[in-house]
Amino acid sequence: MGRKRRWLLWGSVGVIVLALLIIVGISMYVGWQLVHPEKKPLDEWPEDYGLTFEEFEVESLLDGIRLKGWIMETPGPAQGVLVFAHGYSGNRLEKPLPALALARDLVESGFHVVMFDFRNSGESEGNMTTVGLYEKDDLISVVQSMKVRYLDLPLGVIGFSMGAATALQAAAEEPLIEAVVADSPFRDLKAYLAENLSHWSDLPDFPFTPVILGILPRLIGIDPAEVSPQQAIQEIEVPVLLIHGTGDEAIPHSNSEAIYANGHPDDVLLWIAEGAGHVRTYNVYPEEYKTRVVHFFQEAFQNE
Repeated sequence: MGRKRRWLLWGSVGVIVLALLIIVGISMYVGWQLVHPEKKPLDEWPEDYGLTFEEFEVESLLDGIRLKGWIMETPGPAQGVLVFAHGYSGNRLEKPLPALALARDLVESGFHVVMFDFRNSGESEGNMTTVGLYEKDDLISVVQSMKVRYLDLPLGVIGFSMGAATALQAAAEEPLIEAVVADSPFRDLKAYLAENLSHWSDLPDFPFTPVILGILPRLIGIDPAEVSPQQAIQEIEVPVLLIHGTGDEAIPHSNSEAIYANGHPDDVLLWIAEGAGHVRTYNVYPEEYKTRVVHFFQEAFQNE
């Protein structure tokens, strides 16, 4: 082999190695950023919606991280307590709804409403988001705290996006949760990321998605396969209402359909909202959303 050909060969190998190092480096950086999103500060308050509120703090049973939130009580006799669970990289306000508008509707309908920030969100402590794994324990911690406060009232959870998946995971483990509304959940975190990670990473699906998914468990010590609402739904023995819009490009509505197919037929309801985007069903159909959710919880709590 001539000297020129050897230089070309080694040059080609060098380019390939450099390209691989760049891909791995970018994947590590983006993977780290995805589980360490920047906290979004609160910029709305219950009084902006005519609601009175009380602030509270709860320590996560998992690791003692302090979680902060609001309690908004209905002025008359309460039908139950509803805990909101927000989405990825957001906070308790869940701006696409907005959550405070829905909270006002539910308070006016006779429910106490609890809104809080997951770890690494809003005013809560923590510096890592695990897309439902550790957040499940955060939610259970808030549920248990609220049940101590409202011992004689039934308790349900309303989750949005990541919070919807988290609510389903929590309900499979925590018997204090008596009903769940899951708005725009993913069916299985590992499968969802394999199909849709580029939506969040802003990188081409190939080669970055498989590299990021291969690196992430080693990088942060968590396995996306541990978060699977379509498996959790098989263990849930309380009523569940799944809500998903056909216009959802972040988490396609086929995810809720897959969860629904795995659930107990007598306990799981599915509302596919025509044209609504990701966590936008309340925004598009506010009155129908309110009516369906209120009726669902009334029926669920009466049957307990």
